[in-house]
Amino acid sequence: MDNQTIADLEEKLYHAMLTSDVPVLDELIADDLVWTMHTGQIANKQDDLHAHRTGIFKFTKIEISDRQIHSYSRDCAVVTLKAEIAGILNNQAFSETYRFTRVWLQRQNRWQIAAGHVSQIMSL
Repeated sequence: MDNQTIADLEEKLYHAMLTSDVPVLDELIADDLVWTMHTGQIANKQDDLHAHRTGIFKFTKIEISDRQIHSYSRDCAVVTLKAEIAGILNNQAFSETYRFTRVWLQRQNRWQIAAGHVSQIMSL
């Protein structure tokens, strides 16, 4: 597995998130996605796509730092990163810093996000 492939997919993901490009998000997210939100709630692919499609969720800023790509096999990679994110959720503006973990799996010659977790970084 080439880490550059995952890095390129991550960039494609950020752009799709910022523009709410549902077809690209649909391509990058596995149908069986399991995502743990910073609230502890579990979301799936349809939840994510619905939030972008309807405008419930709109990103205005995604600034990535400390991104690391961990390769575990030719078909599995885990990405960890820190992100400063701003946007609108349910008509409420927000701007917070988060830590993400994403699991990328290659199935049928296609890389997709199969699982992930996000935690809000609290100021001390």
